[in-house]
Amino acid sequence: MSYRTNLATHIENALRQLLEHEAHTLARETGFVQRQRKLTGSTFAQMMVFGAASNPCPTYTDLTQAAAVAGTTLTPQAIEQRFTPEAAHFLYALLQRLVASVITTSTPEVAPLLERLAGVFIKDSTVIPLPRALASVWQGLGDSQGTSAAVKLQVRGDLRSGQLAGSALQPARCHDRTTPYGIDDLPAGSVELADLGYFGLEELPAKPALGQYFVRRNKVGTAVFTETGELLNLLEWLSQVGTEGERWVLLGKQARLPVRLIAFRLSEVSAHRARQRLYGDAGKKDGKPSQRALGLAAWVVLMTHVPEAVLSARAAWVLARVRWQVEILFRVWKSRFRVEACRRRNVGRVWCEWYAKLRGVVIGHGLLWVCGGGVWDRSLYKASCGFRRLSVVLWVCLRYGGSLEGVVGLFELCLATCRVGKRWRRPATFPVDTGIGGLNLMPM
Repeated sequence: MSYRTNLATHIENALRQLLEHEAHTLARETGFVQRQRKLTGSTFAQMMVFGAASNPCPTYTDLTQAAAVAGTTLTPQAIEQRFTPEAAHFLYALLQRLVASVITTSTPEVAPLLERLAGVFIKDSTVIPLPRALASVWQGLGDSQGTSAAVKLQVRGDLRSGQLAGSALQPARCHDRTTPYGIDDLPAGSVELADLGYFGLEELPAKPALGQYFVRRNKVGTAVFTETGELLNLLEWLSQVGTEGERWVLLGKQARLPVRLIAFRLSEVSAHRARQRLYGDAGKKDGKPSQRALGLAAWVVLMTHVPEAVLSARAAWVLARVRWQVEILFRVWKSRFRVEACRRRNVGRVWCEWYAKLRGVVIGHGLLWVCGGGVWDRSLYKASCGFRRLSVVLWVCLRYGGSLEGVVGLFELCLATCRVGKRWRRPATFPVDTGIGGLNLMPM
């Protein structure tokens, strides 16, 4: 049996298990289906997922046609009546089951830098605004008009294997550190990357005991001490190191966690841009950034306890830049799959469509990674366009028992045309000349 046949069989079995067997069971458990009816849980799930994948803002005509492809003839009025709280709970339960059953195959050939690590996990979140009618379910931060509705998507992806955990949903009011992704399930020898919203001296000291590593940007205001226990004036030390510096320090007034402090001076343009962001953020609170924050804005200051034999200072800087790949993931979700867009007249419909879109993007990510395993120079933004075009073909094959081997071949042909473009002023992550043999990465 050929590799492509094995791959097609793997994808088909995973999708059938999720969209047929588990959808049928969850529809009854959530109360969406209480008796034998024309529209089953499996049919409704497929109609919503692939209908939203082919058209992120489907009309009732689009949904009736999607229902017809699924083998059920429904009128627009009948579909509208199905957008109930039970339907939303059913789709949400299926979304949770989906993110727990990631479509993946064997780990692809990885870049030289990543081969040294058991995994490179990127953790981040983004906020999606919702209609105010959903504030009782997903409470936002509020605005001048009172209570708002918004949801926070928490994701964690492994850049080494392509496996995506999430998206986990939380009310937008929740802090990033309330993420459901802990540290106990990360393998020893792996590195976790996260932004300052996840910075906490309660969690970081537990990682060395588990054999895990972290790379974090320094949070302004965190106490830093020398190895002898003296308070380190970070700005004074940076003024003496030139353009690049490294030393061992103790992090935190109470924790005193031994870490490597690695610093790189930014260009004048980048430093000016960083200071402008500080002024913009402070202006929202009617304040001004401190002189210390403005001084540190000219530097990238990293904290890590990865041994230098495993990760050099330059390689740590490369990994810190790689963390921004998750922003590409969010941009694709919002611009190509349009998870923020919705037709706001029917709250139940908004609720159902939104969960369906999230399931579609998770399936799309899994398929794009599986079909492009080992290919690190592909653009996720371009590849998502190919997934949207072929989603209907995939659905028809699943629905009517066609072979997925041809669909897998079409995905591979699409991925062959989705190379990351060359940019001289702001080069893409692939390839990056790190001075350590190069780093070949596929954007998440």
